[in-house]
Amino acid sequence: MPSPRLTRRGVLGSGAAAVALGAAGLPLRSRAAEPLKVAAIYTVPVEQQWVSRIHVAAEAAMARGDITYTFSENTANTDYPRVMREYAESGIDLMIGEVFAVEQEAREVAADYPGVAFLMGSSFLEDPALANFSVFDNYIQDASYLTGIIAGAMSKAGNIGMVGGFPIPEVNRLMNAFMAGAREMNPDIRFQVSFIGSWFDPPKAKETAFAMIDNGADMLYAERFGVSDAAKERGVLAIGNVIDTHDDYPETVVTSALWHFEPTLDAAIARVRDGGFTAENYGVFSFMKHGGCSVAPLRNFEATVPEAAMALMAEREAAIRAGTFAVEIEDSEPKSTA
Repeated sequence: MPSPRLTRRGVLGSGAAAVALGAAGLPLRSRAAEPLKVAAIYTVPVEQQWVSRIHVAAEAAMARGDITYTFSENTANTDYPRVMREYAESGIDLMIGEVFAVEQEAREVAADYPGVAFLMGSSFLEDPALANFSVFDNYIQDASYLTGIIAGAMSKAGNIGMVGGFPIPEVNRLMNAFMAGAREMNPDIRFQVSFIGSWFDPPKAKETAFAMIDNGADMLYAERFGVSDAAKERGVLAIGNVIDTHDDYPETVVTSALWHFEPTLDAAIARVRDGGFTAENYGVFSFMKHGGCSVAPLRNFEATVPEAAMALMAEREAAIRAGTFAVEIEDSEPKSTA
């Protein structure tokens, strides 16, 4: 989620676009026999963890022959609408990106290109009046909750430090789910919560984590890059987010809540192909029951995680996948308790 927007806003629609598109979805020709032309616009490098998951999924779809794929990275928010228009004019079928800081401008662009499907990272729900604009985000609260169970069992001090980018709903729900999981193992566990005001500032995240360790944390929640570096240097443990960083921190990162963008992208590709693309909230495809998230293998820590935590995590994961247990979605800003 590369740009800050601290509150949800009312959805802005386009009645004219709705008339042009109609209720059935996009006015697209049949694309069953040819790869879709897909373009992506990113405000950060493709190595950044959130964007990297989109990039990996798009490359996999291209390798299958489902799409052609081009992208722009490090696009400034002020330049975002212009780049959108350039791609739309080039004859693409589907545009992917993240418009957290340029939502209104992005929707205005989309309204001018009703024959292009837009699948954009956003806090908004679907807007039926703009049928070619769907939203998504990494709603991986299921996996975050499960990693919280592990963290709560592994923290001997009962003090966990949590470093996030911005307290927007998408981040908040992951942190709250993690905290709920940790409390399953230790109801009295304490949390230090801080947001660094950036999506990519590893030095600041690292310094924030150092302060938490100095204040007694022996486990860190690494929502941002830089946190696991602090944990490694100080000899404490960490839980990763979105991507699997175990190979970089084999003695530090116990596990991670992983995001898989493939179900989201595959659903959009299918809808564009059959002409059924319309305004939807694709965030649900990040839920565990759809294969949109998972917990990374414990690897070096498999023998050290308490059996009670392993058993509870397995039980809860099976129930989540079966639909008999739902992780509470809490989007309010998490607060420190330490």
